[in-house]
Amino acid sequence: MVGKSPTRVDAYAKVTGTARYTDDLCPPNALIAKIVRSTIANGKVLSIDVGEALKIKGVKKVITCFEVPDIYFGTAGHPWSNDPAHQDVADRKLLNQRVRIYGDEVAVVIAEDEISAIQGVKAVKVEYEEYPAITTISQAMDENATQLHEKFPNNILAHSNNLLGEKNYQQTVDEQDGLITCEGEYGTQTVQHCHIETVVCYSYMEGDRIVIVSSTQIPHIIRRITSQALGINAGKIKVVKPYVGGGFGNKQDALYEPLCGYITSVMGGRTVKIELSREEVFACTRVRHAVDFNLKIAAKPDGTIVARKFECFSNQGGYASHSHAIAGNAAAGYRQLYREEKTLESDYYTIYSNIATGGAMRGYGIPQVSFAMESQMDDLALKLGIDPIELRLKNCMQLGYKDPLNGIQCYSNGIKECIEKGMAHINWKEKRELYKNQTGNTRRGVGMSLFSYKTGVHPISLETSAVRVTLVQDGSVMVAVGATEIGQGSDTVFTQMAAETLGMTLDKVQVISTQDTDVSPFDTGSYASRQTYISGTALKKACEQLKKKILERVTFNLCCELYELEIKDNIIYQNNKQALTLGELAMDSYYSTENSEQLSVELTNHFKDNTYAFGVCFAEIEVDIPLGKIEVINIINVHDSGVLINPQLAEGQVHGGMSMGLGYALSERLIYSKAGKPLNDNLLDYKLQTSMDTPELNVDFVETVDPSGPYGNKALGEPPAI
Repeated sequence: MVGKSPTRVDAYAKVTGTARYTDDLCPPNALIAKIVRSTIANGKVLSIDVGEALKIKGVKKVITCFEVPDIYFGTAGHPWSNDPAHQDVADRKLLNQRVRIYGDEVAVVIAEDEISAIQGVKAVKVEYEEYPAITTISQAMDENATQLHEKFPNNILAHSNNLLGEKNYQQTVDEQDGLITCEGEYGTQTVQHCHIETVVCYSYMEGDRIVIVSSTQIPHIIRRITSQALGINAGKIKVVKPYVGGGFGNKQDALYEPLCGYITSVMGGRTVKIELSREEVFACTRVRHAVDFNLKIAAKPDGTIVARKFECFSNQGGYASHSHAIAGNAAAGYRQLYREEKTLESDYYTIYSNIATGGAMRGYGIPQVSFAMESQMDDLALKLGIDPIELRLKNCMQLGYKDPLNGIQCYSNGIKECIEKGMAHINWKEKRELYKNQTGNTRRGVGMSLFSYKTGVHPISLETSAVRVTLVQDGSVMVAVGATEIGQGSDTVFTQMAAETLGMTLDKVQVISTQDTDVSPFDTGSYASRQTYISGTALKKACEQLKKKILERVTFNLCCELYELEIKDNIIYQNNKQALTLGELAMDSYYSTENSEQLSVELTNHFKDNTYAFGVCFAEIEVDIPLGKIEVINIINVHDSGVLINPQLAEGQVHGGMSMGLGYALSERLIYSKAGKPLNDNLLDYKLQTSMDTPELNVDFVETVDPSGPYGNKALGEPPAI
């Protein structure tokens, strides 16, 4: 089954509209909660008058920032750490008296219907003490800037630096003659995920337990964060994840689940729903960090890199969320893709400001640093008079590379082959020569970039995944995973993996798509391009153990040896002759009067490895120079993501990532006023690429076999967006 492209297991439900998402499941009599949001970006709530709101028919209650538990919590969907020094920053409450973004949550209106809730929000009167808004890094680090969080002077959430080599960058350059240096400042803007399904959850109580149903990538982590935010035991909380209409990292955060859980406890256990408008999603959930880079590089005339200096400032926005991990990942990406002979000096900051909170988004800091790093490589190539591809091949990561700081190793590397395929598609040499001496306002050019991405989060964070595989009475298999399907096709891939390992046909494997923290095995969630690699390894191990259990039972029944048996297409063979079907074996295991048992395996895979995926992007564009208008004539991504479990799903992933990358590069930007108010927080004014703007997306692959992956596979979820 591995390497084939069967129909997605969720295809029929999704195209016919029978797939049930969070809002489809919410009872029609649910109370509606609407957020009272701040009309300033920086300041403090002095008082809230709820009198007029409570007079509105249908309004049941108004909860203000003065009433919620006095508990600070962190929202990031990271694995938890028992080491306090490595835990997420706890810097917000369920509702905030200290306002740090425009649209901050200061109160919530609970009503019988949506109209009453909206009217109630408009009727709440809030008095503020307002401070100057801080929207940029330079404003945030100014000595006169307002401090946004008490524990973080100068609005610096975190600052890290490291030096690889005996001397710093400047010393290395000063002591070696003949080096060509290149310096540049590069910046990336704030963008939003724009998943189709907005942020939505609802909550109710079963006895003294809170049940939260949410469109989330991280149900088990939501359970833990909610327990921390409410100050109650995790066992008193259940989280259910139905179908998810896209997340891309925005739903890798505890956004409104803790507040929703709190409200239902206040309202006597009644069902309460929080559903955000598109404008609220833009302004008040998570965005991709805007990052400013200052880069320096020194190379020999032949292009050999001798020294580099990396400095970056990541604009975190109002709250910590995933915080310094983004800048840290960017620094790692800069360190890993290219190598230098002597020195790499790195210095990186994460800075609070009054724009929307930066969180996880597809690529997790690597799209930002790749733009800066690949621009720098092109600048250096131009200065040296070297072909950009030649410069990259001379200095890029080689097979066997091991990161000197985190130990992640390169077990497989198809960069060179990816480049060759990209060059052939774009006609690199011919087009470079053809476009060399153009004149006029409209000109064409070809360019390319490399990218790499690790697979999972080890050793920076915990990597663990649990799976349960059970033989059902009809000889089929039920697979329960904590890993979440959010549209990427993981349930289909898991089905293929289970069928491959067990010797079954696809129709005999059922992956439970809905996660329920009461019964679903623990998994940290869908992020970091980890699922077919980390969760897939857990699944393979569980299926191998279940297969062994099945065959051991057969040896007892048939009085034979284990090595004589094999399973193929749901049939158990003894010495290549059909012995019995899995259905017959299953019925015997369940109903034997001698030794009945349910054949099931549940295990946890604590994964302590990582590897690199690679790729290239080649593009031909036409530029109207006076207008700055860009038309993409031809574009291709070529990926080394190891063995492709499902080639069609892989191609779909790349199409989606390329589309996201084109929007990021050419048109998307979340714009703020000087007062910190978002000016284009809707799908009309925010220039998302449409099908009319998207060129033909060409995709190719180089399949290497990575020994660390369960089937030789490695990351593909995030690399296409880089």
